Amino acid sequence: MKKYKKSLGFLALLLGLSLILTACGTHKRDLRSKPYVKETFTMGTYVKITAYDKGHEKDIAAALAIAKDYDQKTSVNQSGSELDAINDQAGIKPVKVSKSVYKLLKEAYAYSEKQTGFDMMIGAISSLWHIGFDDARKPSQAEIDQALPLVSYRLVEFDDQKQTVYITQKGAKIDLGAITKGYVSDRMTDYLTAHGVTTAIVDLGSSSLSLIGQSYRGENEPWTIGIKDPNQAVTAQVGLLEAQDESVSTSGIYERYLEADGKIYPHLLNPKTGYPFDSDIQSVTIVSKKGVDGDALSTTIFALGTKKGYEFVTKQKDVEAVFVDKDNKVYVTQNLKNRFELDKKSEYRLGEIADLK
Repeated sequence: MKKYKKSLGFLALLLGLSLILTACGTHKRDLRSKPYVKETFTMGTYVKITAYDKGHEKDIAAALAIAKDYDQKTSVNQSGSELDAINDQAGIKPVKVSKSVYKLLKEAYAYSEKQTGFDMMIGAISSLWHIGFDDARKPSQAEIDQALPLVSYRLVEFDDQKQTVYITQKGAKIDLGAITKGYVSDRMTDYLTAHGVTTAIVDLGSSSLSLIGQSYRGENEPWTIGIKDPNQAVTAQVGLLEAQDESVSTSGIYERYLEADGKIYPHLLNPKTGYPFDSDIQSVTIVSKKGVDGDALSTTIFALGTKKGYEFVTKQKDVEAVFVDKDNKVYVTQNLKNRFELDKKSEYRLGEIADLK
């Protein structure tokens, strides 16, 4: 009986500690009447945090500093970045990188390994096209043929003990533009929530949003996000989407593109052909738990097209999507249908995925 009482006492102590820890880890909402908005230009866009919690100005500044830090370390268009150092030493020697960059690269390798349209070594091709920059051009077929053998994640070697990264083939280049924004938004969101922010939006150029908690309108009120009309000006929308504690990532052929030979070439490049993806998709919005998933999956979906992309999404855990195709039809995955409202003033109409061949 004494042993039984001791066991009960020990169990009660553990339960008490558990309750205390749970209480400490739960942050109560104490919101402003007007949001605190702070932004900075980095990663080639305006990175903005809109927060409603009181007294977190320093935390918001620190979160924005995370984005600047990753930009300095991972930009392939910025001299002195860690990625530039790795690319410069391709075929020569391994390069030691910071812990944060090493984790990002390992994550990029894992996504590349799935071979669903994303390859972290797309740099040899993306540097040829350079879409989104003043010197963008359509490369010759000979240039593309020469660069394609250099596009393979298998050319990257990691040494976990030394924290080094080595590209085994000279001329091969890492380019993480397809996933960095989503990855960084996750790091910023993790920092803010760990420091007590309960109600905020982390916005990396509108294409990658991380929603913290529920909306400022109430504890049972989700955020309302507008999905951009790919055919119209910035303010025009396809429709409205409700989301909370999720990432919302949108990619479209309207974002960055090159006009050459009377044709539009979007910035999303196919690592197998060396050309931009050519599918029936105008834009796709991914709703996921992690921003990095949304960024990586949007590339995958452009590779697959609307029908196969829709089927792919339905097989993923905690991932939903809204597709806008070139026929101006909108396809919404099943679990989002009660959270999405089409703008009836727009030129778009809801489509049935079963009707697509």
